[in-house]
Amino acid sequence: MTELWVERTGVRQYVGRSSRGAQVLVGNEDVDGVFTPGELMKIALAACSGMASDAPLRRRLGDEYPATIRVSGAADREQERYPLLDEHMELDLSGLSEGDRARVLTVVERAIDQVCTVGRTLKAGTEVTFEVRDAGVS
Repeated sequence: MTELWVERTGVRQYVGRSSRGAQVLVGNEDVDGVFTPGELMKIALAACSGMASDAPLRRRLGDEYPATIRVSGAADREQERYPLLDEHMELDLSGLSEGDRARVLTVVERAIDQVCTVGRTLKAGTEVTFEVRDAGVS
């Protein structure tokens, strides 16, 4: 299993890392070149939807189909949560008949509903545990 962690690099600035060598810069929205934690959650949702629908879309649109998945949603600062995430996928379906277009939309929505782990987790809610461990103790 891939290990994930963040390391503090400055005031409210972190670098997220994986044991596979990936990294992402995380910080406040007023800092250029970083993602906020909420932005990363939204990107994870959009990427998960794209990956979940990739195979059925390749079968219907070809291996090189262009797609953009946009996701937005303002934080409710009183509750410190995102009450609504609005996600939409942009595809060129102009070459399809109305029937084929309807089938593509059904297949895409079904694929995302069935195998997008991030979306399924957000919709269902999840239990999160947290503890502080003393790194100075061997």
